[in-house]
Amino acid sequence: MDRMDRIDRTSREASEETNPLRRLTLDELRQRTSMKWRTYPDDVLPLWVAEMDVPLAEPVVRAVTDALARGDTGYPAGTAYAEALAEFARERWGWDGLAVERTAIVPDVMLGVVEMLKLTTGPGDAVVVNCPVYPPFYQFLGNADRKIVEAPLGPGHRIDPGTLESAFRTAVAGGRRAAYLLCSPHNPTGTVHTAEELAAVAALAARYGVRVVADEIHAPVVAAGAAFVPYLSVPGAESGLSLMSASKGWNLAGLKAALAVAGPAAADDLARLPEEVSHGPSHVGVLAHTAALREGRGWLDALLAGLDENRRLLGDLLAERLPAVRYAPAQGTYLAWLDCRGLGLGDDPAAAFLERGRVALSPGTDFGTGGAGHARLNLATSPEVLTEAVRRMAAAVGR
Repeated sequence: MDRMDRIDRTSREASEETNPLRRLTLDELRQRTSMKWRTYPDDVLPLWVAEMDVPLAEPVVRAVTDALARGDTGYPAGTAYAEALAEFARERWGWDGLAVERTAIVPDVMLGVVEMLKLTTGPGDAVVVNCPVYPPFYQFLGNADRKIVEAPLGPGHRIDPGTLESAFRTAVAGGRRAAYLLCSPHNPTGTVHTAEELAAVAALAARYGVRVVADEIHAPVVAAGAAFVPYLSVPGAESGLSLMSASKGWNLAGLKAALAVAGPAAADDLARLPEEVSHGPSHVGVLAHTAALREGRGWLDALLAGLDENRRLLGDLLAERLPAVRYAPAQGTYLAWLDCRGLGLGDDPAAAFLERGRVALSPGTDFGTGGAGHARLNLATSPEVLTEAVRRMAAAVGR
């Protein structure tokens, strides 16, 4: 099947799919037993942790149920996941550089990040992060005995080269090894880094001898008009390492599996990954992720269209009900970064929304420097739930 045939197939699949965000009722969702639906009482609308309110794509359901019917629940093996990701990267991102022989299956993205940092840095070495950023970065790096050096995002939530260079200089002081944990697309702001920005990152990293480890878990989730650029695809990124997964794009967090991908100059590093790491992923998870990447593209396109609708809806709702909240629809992820400082709710507005409005958001303070006065909202839900959530948030502040 040539590229145009595949594009036509994907287009047909998308036209046959309905918006998965509109297919489940709140009562159906409350039957779930995952973290999102069991952390808070039933009177709380949970728009916090990164789980989507969607049914699974049919190819994923089929892959999992077929495996269970066969009793195919052993240990993972083979390169099918990497091959599926390489094909997806060619078709979606125009990137031919994902070499299957330079990949390794890891339990999930964050555990993969830790393993990549073990390969490139040692205990006590520094890791640079762009704050505000995904809270587990702080937790996992601390548990791995790595020193965190923050490089706050600049205007428009974009990487600031001067700030990043200063952080790199601090990180390598004394001749120690250092790494840069790049979040791309960025969580919580949804920033999609450009090819030019990433090439500048690679040049700075080479100048200071900093190894780049890219968390690209949200790569499949981009808004219309935006384009994800794999870090390893830009000039100068040959020594980089990336972690990728179908987890966020297809709501597979409970089916653990991810891939570590090495640039050409990092192949020897990845080859030192301990063999036992490959025992951690779920074999059924690998089957599910592979099916999603190969056969779930129409479902993904329907989801992306639904997320675009929700971004516009959230902007309209906030403008009408909570105009003091500053919000710019993100280019990537299904998360919304809300600047609530204009509401006068202090450093943790999410606490007020939960207590007074019974809406659970992620507290901005968890995301490091720059998070105070903010909250992260997960908009991967139905328009009805999103509308009710904003109504409750407005009521919580007397609007």
